[in-house]
Amino acid sequence: MTDAVVIGLSAVVIAIRDGEAVVLTVRPAQSTLAGLPFGPFDPAADRTFEMAMRAYVTEQTRFDLGYVEQLYTFGDKGREAPRAEVGAGAARVVSVGYLALAPAAVDTHAPDTAWTPWQRYFPWEDWRGGPPAAIEGAIAPALRDWAGKNPQRLSRARLAFGLDGARWNEERVLDRYELLYEAGLAPEAARDLSRALGGAPDEPRALSAAFGEPMISDHRRILATGLGRLRGKLKYRPVVFELMPTEFTLSALQRTVEAIAGVPLHKQNFRRVVERTGLVEGLGRLDVDTGGRPAELFRFQREALNARPAPGLSLPLLRD
Repeated sequence: MTDAVVIGLSAVVIAIRDGEAVVLTVRPAQSTLAGLPFGPFDPAADRTFEMAMRAYVTEQTRFDLGYVEQLYTFGDKGREAPRAEVGAGAARVVSVGYLALAPAAVDTHAPDTAWTPWQRYFPWEDWRGGPPAAIEGAIAPALRDWAGKNPQRLSRARLAFGLDGARWNEERVLDRYELLYEAGLAPEAARDLSRALGGAPDEPRALSAAFGEPMISDHRRILATGLGRLRGKLKYRPVVFELMPTEFTLSALQRTVEAIAGVPLHKQNFRRVVERTGLVEGLGRLDVDTGGRPAELFRFQREALNARPAPGLSLPLLRD
């Protein structure tokens, strides 16, 4: 007999608030953990996955989505899904994830909904102030203990987390989370193992601040996939402008890129990169609310997208 399959829809919604990247989270009823906006796809009532996902986000958060793209389909056997919400008794849940970008983290006033800094879930991903203390203080020792004398494990830890002089790759967000999960350092791992063996454990608590806060189901994995995708896409598509207001300064644009990528950028070289794209236009007016020297305001020339393929923004790192 074929097991039933339920299709769930989830959304990674990212915006910028006060110069920081935040993700839209919800807290399901009777859960101690937050998650992403999600819900089941009804093949009889829903016309498309995307339309159903947009409706769920609006229903749960009172927030209307703008830019959306399909992220990934999560269908690994044994995934622990919130079955009470996505189809009680389902033996297999396939989740279709979406990435959505918003120019402002508008307060939704919906209950149990919040704009949460992504650092709360991945504190090791923010290198804007240098290597995070969480890595050398907690993550690296724990991974070395887990790896023991296994050279493959040691190499994976070194490359994923930039240990022993290895270069940090900001796009490998999912690889790092998966490694922590495999090593039992992500608190969701023990919960999922217990459920796979027929247990009914309570939702986990963070092992320590260094390992980030857990989320319901596999939502932290989905969030890691979304953040990694966005970091990579910054470099080959002009998606960062979906996070910007209509008018902005180049300093604000740089801070937005840094907030997403989690790395510091060289100011002058970044401005040269922006100018070479030809995607921004000076407005001939100054922003006097910068808190310092007034800066010129720019706009994104969205009409240029209709004329030619538009590049992203390379990341001229401060260390380079």
